[in-house]
Amino acid sequence: MDFEQKRFLMVEQQMKARGIKDKRVLQIMRKIPRHVFVPKNVCSRAYDDCALPIGFGQTISQPYVVASMTETLGVCGHESVLEIGTGSGYQTAVLAELVKEVFTIERIPDLSALATKMLERLGYQNVFCQTGDGAVGWKEKSPFDVIIVTAAPEHLPQELVSQVVVGGRIVIPVGPADSQKLLCLTRTKTGLSEQYLYPVSFVPLIQDPY
Repeated sequence: MDFEQKRFLMVEQQMKARGIKDKRVLQIMRKIPRHVFVPKNVCSRAYDDCALPIGFGQTISQPYVVASMTETLGVCGHESVLEIGTGSGYQTAVLAELVKEVFTIERIPDLSALATKMLERLGYQNVFCQTGDGAVGWKEKSPFDVIIVTAAPEHLPQELVSQVVVGGRIVIPVGPADSQKLLCLTRTKTGLSEQYLYPVSFVPLIQDPY
């Protein structure tokens, strides 16, 4: 079975069958070659229903989770997005196909460099990468229409809340390793409204000490 066939089955069996309905998200998940974002030793498993190691103690998220988090953002195409945790760059590429611009932060320099190189190779010109502490966001480029976090802090970094527009969403896993939950937070004029999505298991968000 070739990679194109595997992508088709990934979307049909892992996403559509579990309730992902956004046609733009499904189309992009069929398009993007996930196998180029993983190391060669796990390339054959790129479209499996699981997270995979990408080196440096990090992982590429389960395909369903990528699609689900992207759908939850509710983007239309005009948005400026902040992504915390570039990782392999796969989620970044998905976002880049769906929005105006993506600002992405990765804490691990070598991983950031690899992701940046791959995104450039694939021709994405609306992605801007930075190496640093994602918990403090990217204030100079804020406010963002939505924020997506692909590593789990134990508590919501408050700095991120101030960098999303009123009415904007933050999709983020929160909690200790044994009890993480994926949340969709919407900033209101008076604070945040919270929607619990489902339990998850992400790598921890690495933060600089203060």
